Amino acid sequence: MFVTFEGIEGCGKSTQARRLEKNLGKLGIPAVLTLEPGGTRIGGDIRRILLDFKNRDLCPLAELLLYAADRAQHVEEVIKPALQAGKWVVCDRFFDATTVYQGMARQQDMTLVKMLNEKASMGIRPDITFLLDCPPEVGLKRALSRNQATDEKGQDRFEREERAFHEAVRQGYLLVAKDEPHRFRVVDATLQEDAIEALILEHLRPLIPKG
Repeated sequence: MFVTFEGIEGCGKSTQARRLEKNLGKLGIPAVLTLEPGGTRIGGDIRRILLDFKNRDLCPLAELLLYAADRAQHVEEVIKPALQAGKWVVCDRFFDATTVYQGMARQQDMTLVKMLNEKASMGIRPDITFLLDCPPEVGLKRALSRNQATDEKGQDRFEREERAFHEAVRQGYLLVAKDEPHRFRVVDATLQEDAIEALILEHLRPLIPKG
């Protein structure tokens, strides 16, 4: 089972991905928790380039190709082996993020974005995707507070984008979710963390093996 979490900066997807991995462990379900970008050693180097505010002059096409490179390594090294071993994979962002951020918000060629997503993901698609939706002002306030409290200072190139960019990302996600209702579950990310966790588990209950 491949579960992904998506949403704007500060929506709480990383928190919920961690909580889900712990809950699966309590149920005796082997699971791998990972993220994009940065789910591998090589991906970690790519992540630092992509998120570093000093790289604010990184052109949109280069950004798109770096995400594709990160994903190809991630799928080959982490996601595909885990799924083949019968484990659940819980991933903080996957190709929907590229569709929305680089395709819709950055206005890159969607045919190219789709082709790169398909090549880099090697045909692997999430079984279920949770979109944690909240207004940009809510998410950005959380994200900036988080960055100040951790060692993520300077790794905030996206948080420093204009408000219009973040609104475009949010609307892009909602559009993608509307186009794939069988896969997406949209969750109100302004709820308390425990309430969001409970909703996610409720959505997943039919997919969790009995016994």
